[in-house]
Amino acid sequence: MEELSLFAVSAPGLEPFLVHELHQLNIVGHITLGGVEFPGSPRDLYRANLHLRTASRVLVRLGDFYAAAFSELRKKAGRLPWENFLVPGQPVAIRATCHKSKLYHSDAVAERVVGAISDRLGRESLLHKGDEEAESNPAQLIIVRLVRDKCVISLDSSGALLHQRGYRLATAKAPLRETLAAGMLLASGWEAAAPLLDPFCGSGTIAIEAALLAKNLAPGRERRFAFMQWPNFDAALWQTLITKAERQTKTSLPPILASDRDAGAIKAAQANAARAGVGEAIEFSCRAISAIEPPPDLGWVVTNPPYGVRVSQGRDLRNLYASFGKVLRAKCLGWQVAILVSSLQLLRDLNLEHPEALPLVNGGLKVKLARGKVIDS
Repeated sequence: MEELSLFAVSAPGLEPFLVHELHQLNIVGHITLGGVEFPGSPRDLYRANLHLRTASRVLVRLGDFYAAAFSELRKKAGRLPWENFLVPGQPVAIRATCHKSKLYHSDAVAERVVGAISDRLGRESLLHKGDEEAESNPAQLIIVRLVRDKCVISLDSSGALLHQRGYRLATAKAPLRETLAAGMLLASGWEAAAPLLDPFCGSGTIAIEAALLAKNLAPGRERRFAFMQWPNFDAALWQTLITKAERQTKTSLPPILASDRDAGAIKAAQANAARAGVGEAIEFSCRAISAIEPPPDLGWVVTNPPYGVRVSQGRDLRNLYASFGKVLRAKCLGWQVAILVSSLQLLRDLNLEHPEALPLVNGGLKVKLARGKVIDS
């Protein structure tokens, strides 16, 4: 198995930063709907899963063809090289979607693909209908997409979604996904040598991702992936990549400060940071935003305040943002700010210079990442 057709899935809005991450790995990709496509070797597949901070999962495009009848679907799917990725009889989980195609029944499509796998491997495959993303579950996720009778079949190489780094066991209210937190940091332009402050840290995800980034710790270094179950998995190559990643760890770190007025959130954040191996790299404190104490050097504020949805239903956010704006002007003048907001109207009270807004999605909610410099009113 040499050249593979690979696809890194990302949340909407994070594609440009995912392309940049791949470029840092000397992998050339191009943005398409839902993520980034790129050709690569098994080594590139392993590296993508190990190092990418903004990808949700990495897929292998196994093949594509046209099928307008179930018999045609089973026959053509049976020609694909399933033996490179599955052992005979291995449970599989099929996620099928059909759009504007003669084959419109997704369950029937899934059954034919399972039949095709069985034909190819010479042993009946088991169709698993549970939670295929659980790490303890050996079922291989296969994604089948039919659009205008064209069928694209992909295999998930990641297993549990890549935002599940393994450190966030304790959560505060409305937790932020690790991939989105990493995307916020990359989008902010944060220089990993400059101070970073999150005054609404919750369970600490932004600060922890910042510390992982500053230390150059690979986010996937301590978790398992679906490709490790494949027949041709190269365990020696994987260990070589892990060893190389560990040698690239940095020890000189900038000040990373994280605070929240909720003592329970701070306790959870400290536990998460310790599990991530960056407990000593972050200064956590329980305090209101009015009591923050930024370091003297110019830095970045990257944060995710309440939106007024779910967590703060009915609360007057204008007062919160007005207070936050005063604190920023008093204590963080000249700093760069990247802040997730549900409405750009809230930015007026922050008084940022020429703010830019990047559309993103957080927990199913459409939000914007506003970026700009704190200036005096």
